[in-house]
This record gives sequence, C-alpha cells and structure tokens, in this order.
Amino acid sequence: MTVTIVSSDSKEVHIGFDQPFCIIGERINPTGRQILAQEMRDGDYSRVERDALAQVSAGAHMLDVNAGIPLADEPLILADCVKLVQSLTDVPLSIDSSVVAALEAGLSVYQGKALVNSVTGEDDRLESVLPLVKQYGAAVVAISNDETGISEDPNVRYEVAKKIVERAEDHGIARVDVVVDPLVMPIGAINTAGLQVVHLVKRLREELQVNTTCGASNVSFGLPNRNGLNAAFLAMAIGAGMTSAITNPMHVEMMQAIMGANVMMGHDPDCRHWIDRYRSEGVIAGSAREGRRSGRRRQTQL
Repeated sequence: MTVTIVSSDSKEVHIGFDQPFCIIGERINPTGRQILAQEMRDGDYSRVERDALAQVSAGAHMLDVNAGIPLADEPLILADCVKLVQSLTDVPLSIDSSVVAALEAGLSVYQGKALVNSVTGEDDRLESVLPLVKQYGAAVVAISNDETGISEDPNVRYEVAKKIVERAEDHGIARVDVVVDPLVMPIGAINTAGLQVVHLVKRLREELQVNTTCGASNVSFGLPNRNGLNAAFLAMAIGAGMTSAITNPMHVEMMQAIMGANVMMGHDPDCRHWIDRYRSEGVIAGSAREGRRSGRRRQTQL
C-alpha cells in the first residue's frame, strides 16, 4: 500500500489508502481575508496563532501555511509563520506558495519532513520546484494542470499527473512522496465536476498508485449552503479513494462527513473515534431535551 509520511520534529502523519483520511487545515491563508493579509504584512501573527491552535483542536492532522500577499515579502513572512506554527503545535505542515523563493525560505526553517504545496506540470516549474523537494527531503503536491491550463477532460489531467510523478522520480523523489491534486472545479459552472474527480481519483489510485488531495471547498464556489455540498463531495471522494484534503476542520458538516466516511471505509476500527467524538454530544443533547421537557412539565403544574 502507498503511504506518504510527513512529519514535524516530533510527530508523523501517514497518508494512505488504508489510513484514516488526513485533514489539512486551510485557515492560515490570507487569500480573500483582508484583515489577516494586512496583519501578516505588518508582522502581526496573532490571528495566525489563533487559527493554528483552533484548527488542531478541531481535529486537523496537518496545517497548510500560505503567505501569498501582493507586494509583501512573502519569503520572510512564510518563514516566520512556519517557525511560529511549529513552536505552537506538533502537527506537520504543508508549505504553500507559488513563489519558489518562498518555498525555499519555508523549507529552510522547517523542522521535519514537510509537504510542499505545490508543483504543476509546466517544465520550468518542475525544474525549479522538484530539486527543492529533493534537497529538503520533502513530499510534494502535484497539481494536474500545465501550460495548456486545466482540462475538463479527466483523462488529460491524469496524463499531466503521470508526467509530474515520472519527472519527480527522475529527480530521485519516490512516487510515494507525490500527492496528486486532481483539481476540483466548481460544480455550479461544470455540472460533471464531481464525477470528473471521482473518475480521476480512482485512476490515480489504481494505475499510478499515488495518494491524493484537493482544495475541497472549490466544488461549491458560488452556491448556497457550501458546507453541505463540500461535505457530500468529500464523502464521495473518500469512497473513490481520495486520502487527504485541504479543508476547514472547524466546519461541523465537514468533520461529520469525513469521520463518517472513515467508519464506512473501515478506517475507524470499532467506530472508536466516532463514538469518542459524538457519544458525549448525544448525552448532552439528550440531557438538554429532557431538561426542556421537565421545565414544561413544571410550568404546566404551576
């Protein structure tokens, strides 16, 4: 079985077909968060600190750290955030940037085996990122698009992923250390987006034998009740063989879908994690309902 191992200086996380689904917290990302972006630009990382601790408390196994702020010193900010987050928690990190210098800055201060997010299929991108991944002994997210853009044909995206996996092997990076992102498209714009991912994840698992990840919230862009759609999508993707996702562990619907899928896939023996998380909630909810009923009875008697 394919198992991708990433680590901090004291903790390993295993991503694999026979492992519980890996939740990579998405919140340390200034994209679309103007207040966070300004704070990070100003060197104020208090919100980064709160987001890191809250996501781990909610159940994240890893954290994605992104510092993509226009006109800011991204390498410096990313390195600062990596050091800060590693001082607060022992979960491994995904170092996330489209800027090669920022990736190198983050990797240079990272303690452990990081996940680099990401490399795409363009030749120049492959030749700039893959040597870094090899140099620092990291794993890497392979995004299945190239110079031609993102194809709506999942078979084309498969071929791009295959190219990246093979090029990584040419650089001495084992296939087990490449985690493919099949690219989730907004289903409100492309009605077959969910089916495309299911088809592609199955091929990636069966033919390339690689682990997979995605930005789960992309599927619901522009639609109401996004968390409900994201949860439905993730449950289906896990059933098809997806092994990790960058998502928000603080959304209850997402965690229920992931933990329920772990149960159904046989990755939660004896349902222990499900029971541990939800039995006490059921007792509390039952007690609250009983309390309300008792209150109504007392009011009736009065």
